Amino acid sequence: DPYFSVWATADTLAAQPTKHWTGTDQQMAAGVRIDGKGYRLMGNWVRALAPANQTKLDVTATRTTYSFEQDGVHLNLTFLTPALMDDLDVLSRPLTYVIFEARATDSRAHAVQLYFDGGASLALNTPEDRSTWSRIRIDDLHVLRTGSEDQRILAKSGDNLRIDWGHFYLAVPPQSGVSTAATHLQQRNAIIESAQWPKQDELEPVAQPSRNQPVIAAGFDLGQVNAAPVSRHLMVAYDDQFSIQYFQRNLRPYWRRNGDSAADLLRKGAAEFTALRARSAKFDAMLRDELVKSGGAQYADIAILAYRQALAAHKLVADIDGTPLYFSKENFSNGCIATVDVTYPSAPLFLALNPVLLKGMLTPILDYAKMPRWPWPYAPHDLGTYPLANGQVYGGGEKSEDRQMPVEESGNMLILLAAIAQRDGNADYARPYWPLLLKWAEYLKEKGMDPDNQLSTDDFAGHLAHNTNLSIKAILALGGFSQLARTLGHNDVATQYATLAKKMATDWERMAADGDHYRLAFDKPGTWSQKYNLVWDRMLGLNLFNPEIARKEVAFYRRTQHKYGIPLDNRSDYTKLDWILWSAALTGDRDDFQTLIAPVHKFLNESPSRVPMTDWYWTTEGTQRGFQARSVVGGVYLKLLADRMAK
Repeated sequence: DPYFSVWATADTLAAQPTKHWTGTDQQMAAGVRIDGKGYRLMGNWVRALAPANQTKLDVTATRTTYSFEQDGVHLNLTFLTPALMDDLDVLSRPLTYVIFEARATDSRAHAVQLYFDGGASLALNTPEDRSTWSRIRIDDLHVLRTGSEDQRILAKSGDNLRIDWGHFYLAVPPQSGVSTAATHLQQRNAIIESAQWPKQDELEPVAQPSRNQPVIAAGFDLGQVNAAPVSRHLMVAYDDQFSIQYFQRNLRPYWRRNGDSAADLLRKGAAEFTALRARSAKFDAMLRDELVKSGGAQYADIAILAYRQALAAHKLVADIDGTPLYFSKENFSNGCIATVDVTYPSAPLFLALNPVLLKGMLTPILDYAKMPRWPWPYAPHDLGTYPLANGQVYGGGEKSEDRQMPVEESGNMLILLAAIAQRDGNADYARPYWPLLLKWAEYLKEKGMDPDNQLSTDDFAGHLAHNTNLSIKAILALGGFSQLARTLGHNDVATQYATLAKKMATDWERMAADGDHYRLAFDKPGTWSQKYNLVWDRMLGLNLFNPEIARKEVAFYRRTQHKYGIPLDNRSDYTKLDWILWSAALTGDRDDFQTLIAPVHKFLNESPSRVPMTDWYWTTEGTQRGFQARSVVGGVYLKLLADRMAK
C-alpha cells in the first residue's frame, strides 16, 4: 500500500524517526527496560533515551529483523509482513506483525519490559492535522486506533501525500503482562524508564500536535528472563475502507470484498499468526534459494531487498464483480496511477510469482483503451493521479498528442500480453481485446521501426528521435503480437507480422551498427545506450535478432561500466538500476550477469543516500539522482523469470 509504507532510513533502527517513503516522519517507536534501565530500540525523538546496542540486521522477503545486545540480554525485534503473492487474501491485508524475542546471555536472570507505539502521523497527511483516537473491544484483543478528524475519503490525489482518511490500528492478542495506553510522544521516556503506565488514557486534544504527537502504545512485562527465549507480538494495521476511485466508482480493498471489516481483519490476523509466520519463513527460504541458484548470492540480496518495495507501491482492490485489480503509484515522480511504463519494468516479479497480479494491472488500461473516450490509436500512459483512476493525466491525456509515449506504451502492452500468454500456456486473457491489440500492432508497424521524436519510459532524459532501444521494443512487440495472433487462430495475421518483425530486426542491425557496439539513435554515430529491451527476444523465444548483437553489447557494457554500474547511455553518468539487471541478462551467460550486477550490489551497500531503494543514481558517486520507493525495482526479478520461462 503506497500509504501504509513506513521505513527506517538510517544504519541503525534507533538513529532516526521512522518515515513514510516520501521522507515525512511517521513515527513508530520501541524501547526496552532491562533491570530498571531504559533504552531506545526504534526511532528517535526530543530528549530520547540512549539507544540499545544494535548488532545485526537481517532482511528477507517478508521479514526485517533487528538484533540487540544490552546488559546481558539478547533481543530480536522483527517486522513480519506476510506478503505471500500466491494468496491474494493475505497479500492484500494491510497488516504487519511486530515480534519481540528476548533471552539472557550471561547465565543470569534479568527483569525485562518492552514498549511499542505508533504516532497519529501514520494516519495524517501533515503533522499539523488534527487526530482522534479510540479504544475498541474486539473479542479478547486489546485494540487502539487513531485517525484524522476530517475523514475525507479519496479527496486528495498527488505524489507527495500521506493518507488522511481511515484508521491506524494497534492490536495486541491476549498474552501475559500486557499494557496499553493512548498517550503522547512526551510520555515515551517516562513509560520506558519506569515501566509505569498511565492510569488513564489521554482524554484532551494535544495543543500542538506537530510538537507533541498523540500516540497509541502497548507494552509487555516479561518478568524475569533467563536463557530460554521469551516472545511477545502485536499487530499494526491500516483500514482505509475505500482505496481507489476507478472511473468515479470507489473500490474497496481486496480483503474487504466479501464484507470483512477492520474487526475481521484483526481477528484473522490474530488467529493466523502462527501459521503465517511459518508460511512466510518457508517462502523466504525457498525464494532466496532459487535466487541464489539463478544468479548468485549478490543477485539474491538485490532481489530480496526489492521484494516488499515493489509490492508496497501497489494497492490490490476488488472491482464490482470481485475481480482483483492491482493499481501502482508512480512514487517520487508525478504520482500517476497505473502507469504502463512503470508496470513494464516491474512486471518480471509478477510474471515470475503470480501473473494474476500483472493481469490486475493491465485490465484497467485495456478496458480504458477500449472506451470511445480514448481517441488515440496507441496505448495510454496512465489512468490518472493516485488514488484517482479516472483517465490519463500525463502529457496531452485525452485532449492532445503532446508528450505522449505512443511507441513505448503500445510496445509495453503487447510484450507483456505475449509474456502472460506464455506463462498461462494460452492467450485467453488477450482474446477479448483482439481488435485493440491489432490496432496497436498496426500503429507499431507504421511508426515503430524508426521512431519519431518522442518520449520513452526514460522520459527524464527528454525527447529522442530514432531511438534504437525503443525500436527494439516495437520490433519485439510485433513479434509477440504474432505469437498471440497464432495462438488465437489468426494464422494469416501471425505470419504477416512474424515476417515483418524479422525484416525489421535485420534492418535494425544494419542501421544501428557502430563498430564494437550499437548506437543510441540511428542518426547519431559515436553514441551508445543500454539495449535492455532486447532481453525479450530470447525470453519469448522470438529469435528475431542476431545473437551476436547481445554478445557485442554486453562486451561493450563490461568495458564501459563505472564503479557503481553501467550508465544508461553516453549522455550522462546516471543509470537505472532495473535496466542494468535486464542488460546483464541479455546473453544468458552467468559470468556476464554477475559481472554487471556486482557494481549494483556495491552501490546498495555503500551509497550514502539513505532512502528506500532508488532506481536512478549516479554510477560514479553512488548517490541518488532521483526516484525512490518505486515499484520498478520488481524488474530485478527478470533473471529469475527468464529461468522459469526457460523451463
